[in-house]
Amino acid sequence: MTTRALRIFPDPVLRERCREIDCFDENLSRLVDDLAESMYAHRGVGLAAPQIGESLRVMVVDVDQREGAPRLLEFVNPRISAADEELEEREEGCLSFPGEAEMVRRPRRVTVQALDRRGQPFEITAEGLLATAMQHEIDHLDGKLFIDYLSRLRRSLVTRRMKKRSREGE
Repeated sequence: MTTRALRIFPDPVLRERCREIDCFDENLSRLVDDLAESMYAHRGVGLAAPQIGESLRVMVVDVDQREGAPRLLEFVNPRISAADEELEEREEGCLSFPGEAEMVRRPRRVTVQALDRRGQPFEITAEGLLATAMQHEIDHLDGKLFIDYLSRLRRSLVTRRMKKRSREGE
């Protein structure tokens, strides 16, 4: 396992629609392990492959680690198969937007269908933070970012701050 560097907005890989996985081999297992290692090292509750520069439909989530009981969930080719009409507002941050957090409205409850690293299908229904984290990471796989849910003004302010940080870091 390797801790990989994070891609920070406005890196263009974050806006790409990721390719589906069709080969369940050692390379995929290594990517899943690297995602988990990187998510824990960077203290996130989820991480998608484009956030470490891989435009592939793979993500990991662990919202239970904060209570000291890690429960890593690994998703390959995930898709939301059902979503509540009822929305819930929750503060979201993103490892690709260090120092930024905004209130985002998303479906309160979702069902996600995916494959594990061996290609075995599974389904998970969740609400609360887990539902939010799964939706957030699936959005990454579609090139969508949490700032896309914000008002034009809020999105513009966050984008401006991130671009300024990017210029200062060069």
